[in-house]
Amino acid sequence: MTTLPKTLESNAKIRFQHCDPFNHLNNAEYINYMINAREDQIISNYNLDLFKMARTQGISWVVGTNQIAYLRPAFLMEDIIIDSQLFSLTENELHVEIRMWNHDKTELKAVMWSSFVHFNLLKQKRWNHTNELMELFTSIVNPIKSLSFNERISQLKPQKV
Repeated sequence: MTTLPKTLESNAKIRFQHCDPFNHLNNAEYINYMINAREDQIISNYNLDLFKMARTQGISWVVGTNQIAYLRPAFLMEDIIIDSQLFSLTENELHVEIRMWNHDKTELKAVMWSSFVHFNLLKQKRWNHTNELMELFTSIVNPIKSLSFNERISQLKPQKV
């Protein structure tokens, strides 16, 4: 039996069309970069293609909430690393933390918590995960020891000396 990774990681480059006049990544674009990275990561690591599932099974996930902390700017043409992990779940919801770093993971740029609601597109309502999905999620969940988003941000921020 293969053990699946609990923390996923990928690289990206900040592009011109996503930046503001100061050559910083636009605030809304952080979310796009982070969600796109997570989608790619779960396809390549867990063979879980949300769009194929929507087409073939009529089920997928919709974003329930996002909380994001912008800690440092990401700059035009900067190489970044985005890592993510499932940190909790219920029978019909997933809670994911996504972090954006500089190229060598020495500077944390942003942290986002997203909740994803499992949804039946045909019936247009919240839907419970199948047993197979619950087995997958239970095997990859990587809990966080924070009780709140603000507490987590405090844990992750570098301490000033």
